[in-house]
Amino acid sequence: MLVVAVLLSGCATFPDDGARAWREKAEGQGELGGPPALASPEPPPEAPQPAQQPRAGGPSAPQPCVDPDPQVVATCLNPIGAVATLPAGDEALVGERTTGRVLRVKKGSPPQLVTTVPVDPEAGLTGLVLSPGYAEDRLVYALAGTPSDVRVLRLAPGEPPKPVLTGIPRGSGGALAVDPDGSLLVATGAGAGPLAGKILKIDTLGRPAPGNPDPASPVLSSGLTAPGGLCVDPVTRTIWATDRTPTRDVLYRVTPGALGTPAWTWPDKPGVAGCTVLPGTVAVAERGAGALFMLRPGENGSFTGDPKPVLTGTYGALAAVTLAPDGLIWLGTANKDGGKPGATDDRVIRIQPPSGGAGSAA
Repeated sequence: MLVVAVLLSGCATFPDDGARAWREKAEGQGELGGPPALASPEPPPEAPQPAQQPRAGGPSAPQPCVDPDPQVVATCLNPIGAVATLPAGDEALVGERTTGRVLRVKKGSPPQLVTTVPVDPEAGLTGLVLSPGYAEDRLVYALAGTPSDVRVLRLAPGEPPKPVLTGIPRGSGGALAVDPDGSLLVATGAGAGPLAGKILKIDTLGRPAPGNPDPASPVLSSGLTAPGGLCVDPVTRTIWATDRTPTRDVLYRVTPGALGTPAWTWPDKPGVAGCTVLPGTVAVAERGAGALFMLRPGENGSFTGDPKPVLTGTYGALAAVTLAPDGLIWLGTANKDGGKPGATDDRVIRIQPPSGGAGSAA
């Protein structure tokens, strides 16, 4: 297992402050000196073996972990914390929340282990995004909870995970996204410390990005409780954040400063998790309700159509959702994490965007 050096916790640490010996790089180049391939030049690590299922009628005859649903891409994984699709659209990187394993999955092929991010299983791996310059640098960023803190890590081919931002207080939930301007967005859970319950906006070296209310601070917005997802509309540049409060689940339109009135609320608390933006639609994964919630933003902050969930109960607890470049939706389940796992859980699914609507107006 790859190990990240233990860093001081309790306050945020930026690369300039000694988290590691960073050096400037030319545009379009990673620290590997050029555009590396995702796979290491060394022989690839052995792929994780899928769980074996007993054959019906036999005492213990093993079978491959195969799901009959043609939309299922990968099976018998640990609970999924995040999914990041690769540019071709038919492959994705998948982060297992409790193990920290990052796997490359594709329909018809066994999952390939890319790296393992050291995590505390309770906090886990909750975010995974491609670098804004992925076509050139092949870098990936992860959000992971350790026994001492939550940190943003950089995953480079052939290297162990390296810290970008450390010292985020441990809290419930967390999410990671990429802003159209090339910065990283980080949602943190409520707790003690100046970075708790915040949406942070940082560059890929962990420094405060332009656009924050205080240019010297990484904080873009404040007021989160237990965030489940962050997603950005590439057309309108609207940032959306899902959050679970003690009394209701909510969806925020994120603006600099304190988060205001939620754009949408779910009084029944279906367990909102990851989110993604389709053309004209915000899709929210629901863990507790086992559904995908489709919201259609309209003018003046309203929503249009008849909002209601889709895919209810089809795949169980949905934790991660993202849109691929080819327009298909990828989902990750978390049925082994307090749900009702089936024989092939947990799974990664690739589907056509469902028709349907979205919950309850704020």
